[in-house]
Amino acid sequence: MLELRPTCEHCNRALPPASTEARICSFECTFCAGCVERVLGNVCPNCGGGFAPRPVRPAHDRRGGNFLGHYPASTVVKHRPVDAAAHALFIATLAGVPPDAR
Repeated sequence: MLELRPTCEHCNRALPPASTEARICSFECTFCAGCVERVLGNVCPNCGGGFAPRPVRPAHDRRGGNFLGHYPASTVVKHRPVDAAAHALFIATLAGVPPDAR
């Protein structure tokens, strides 16, 4: 079950459960689309993987109790701003390697 973390780990921007701006890596590291594009270069600073849009959990029970009310989003904030210079060096080690080959 995805945690649906409440904010961008870099800029701390609010990413509510229905946000289409949330991006996650396979370990659920969560960043806003702007930070993924402008700061991270589609490279997760924690694992080196790429990002995908975070799915939106249904707000209403349409089938079998699988909805936000039964499985609420996390309220735990993981604000870990990325050191841009260090991340640029990390990205350089992955130059030309697409996310699916990292």
